[in-house]
Amino acid sequence: MGRTVVIAGASGVVGAAAVRQFAAAGWRVVAISRRPPDDLAGAEHRSVDLTDADACRAALDGLTPSHVVFTALKERPGLVSGWTDRGLMAENLAMFEHCLDPLLDQASGPSAVEHVSLLQGTKAYGAHMGVATPLPCKEDAPRVEHENFYFLQEDALRARAAQHGFGFTVWRPQVVFGDSLGSPMNPIPVLGVWGALLRERGLPLAYPGGARHVGEAVDADMLGRALVWAADAPTARDEIFNVTNGDVYTWPDVWPAIAEALGMEVGEPSPVRLAEAIPAGADEWAAIVARHGLRAPADVLAFVGDSPVYADILMRPFGPVPALPTLVSTVKLRQAGFAESVDTAEMFGRMLRRLQERGLLPHP
Repeated sequence: MGRTVVIAGASGVVGAAAVRQFAAAGWRVVAISRRPPDDLAGAEHRSVDLTDADACRAALDGLTPSHVVFTALKERPGLVSGWTDRGLMAENLAMFEHCLDPLLDQASGPSAVEHVSLLQGTKAYGAHMGVATPLPCKEDAPRVEHENFYFLQEDALRARAAQHGFGFTVWRPQVVFGDSLGSPMNPIPVLGVWGALLRERGLPLAYPGGARHVGEAVDADMLGRALVWAADAPTARDEIFNVTNGDVYTWPDVWPAIAEALGMEVGEPSPVRLAEAIPAGADEWAAIVARHGLRAPADVLAFVGDSPVYADILMRPFGPVPALPTLVSTVKLRQAGFAESVDTAEMFGRMLRRLQERGLLPHP
């Protein structure tokens, strides 16, 4: 098609999937991140720290993309404290501006940018603040005013779209699962490491979470395909979309699919804080990597990032379960024309098998 998309945050769980999906659809892809994605899928990579405005201008010099996908974010260690940190919010806004402005401020003629996709999430509805959310959350609900970099970036995006005349789409996925490594919020490598540790100890795959509760998931590859769809769809222009796989799940109900992919038996539930248990198994993981000749980092935290903390937030091994879950409506997205769905239990098995096939987890 001869068109170019710049994908910022290309080594993250959504960015890596977007790189693959745009490349598969025939686009020229320029991947922007500090470290290259594990699989560039033929894309060009430019290494840049998005917090450095001058470095961004230098790295993006000469690029005239028709589309931009911004998935980058910066988190604090431990995650939760950063979600209300005004300094971190300002950094995330600056990263967005440092990426987008050089692409819009061309030296000659109007900007070539036609469309920008911006990633948010369901924290836009305030559930992480203890706010009682509607059931389900809908995109046209009034903004729940609270400290959130989502809104800072969205307002900056709308202002630039009005000035430069490009279209945009804002995305609010539920929990995203993918095969990126070292990410702050991707539980898939965490599940793989936890299974490998238990198997080496001769133990079954015990569910480490707490009481059964309902959630929604998003397959990162499906979200990548939604981003490709929105690049051209008139019905996606200047819209906000929730996105999920289309079903709901509880961890105990998908646990057998996870165990099967890892070649393990399901054990009796045993609540464990993975943010403590995974680092404690660092030496065991390094030995597993060496014994099986894995391509995975021997440093377990380089492999899983801060995602064990996120897995604990999702599984709530010792935390209370909300009276009502935070669920979102995806009717608007389906009516707009993107109707793809994914079976969540199948997704877990497929993603873990993909890590095995890439030599990042032991085969069953």
